[in-house]
Amino acid sequence: MTAYRGPWKAVVFDFDGTLAKLNIDFAGMRAAVLGLIARYQIPAEGIGTLHILEMIEAAAERLALRSPEEVSPFSHAARELIAGIEIDAARTGTLFTGTRGLLAELGRRSIGIGIVTRNCRAAVRTTFPDIDRYCQVVLTRDDTERIKPHPKHLTTALSLLGALPADAAMVGDHPLDIQLGRGVGTFTIGVLSGHSTREALCGAGADLILPDVSALLNNIP
Repeated sequence: MTAYRGPWKAVVFDFDGTLAKLNIDFAGMRAAVLGLIARYQIPAEGIGTLHILEMIEAAAERLALRSPEEVSPFSHAARELIAGIEIDAARTGTLFTGTRGLLAELGRRSIGIGIVTRNCRAAVRTTFPDIDRYCQVVLTRDDTERIKPHPKHLTTALSLLGALPADAAMVGDHPLDIQLGRGVGTFTIGVLSGHSTREALCGAGADLILPDVSALLNNIP
C-alpha cells in the first residue's frame, strides 16, 4: 500500500456508486447488449464475462472480420442502447448525502476536484446538473478516447488539474478504481457505498477504505 501522503493537490472520484446512486440495472444492460450481439450474429463465446464496454469492443472486432461495413452501425446501436439505460437510471438517481458538502470543502481548501467515469456525459449531468460548480474536470466516456481502467483516463484528469500522481488521491467504489489509481501512482481510497465489499477493495490494494465519500472530510491530509 502507498504511504499516507499529503497535502493533496487533487482528488479524483469515480461517479456511480461513489458520488451518486444511479440505480443502473447492469444485468439488464448486459442482457440487452448480448441480445444486440446475437441480432448481428456475432459469435459471443467468451464475451459475456467482460465488462460491458469491453463486450461491445470485442464484438465489434469480431464483426470486423466478417462484415466491416456493419461495425459502425453495430457500435452506434450498442452505445445508444447502454446510454439510454444509463440516462433512464440517472433520472431517478441521486447524489449521496454529503457529496456536495465534501466537494465544496475540498474546493475551499484549494484542492483540485476531478471525476473519471465510464458512464455517459448525459447520465452524469442528469443526476448532477450543477456539477461544474463543484468539479474542475469531468471526464466521462464521451470525453476521452481511453476509458478506465486505461491509465490515460486518470492521467489526463490529473494533467488538467495540474497535479502529479504523488500529490493526488483516487476515490472509487470498485476494485477497478483502486487498480487504476495504484497503476498511475496516486493514493487510493475505496468506499463501501457501491457494490464492492471491503474484502474486494482490500484485495485490490486500497490504501484507505471508508464507508462513503462524506467520511473523507475527516481523512484529508
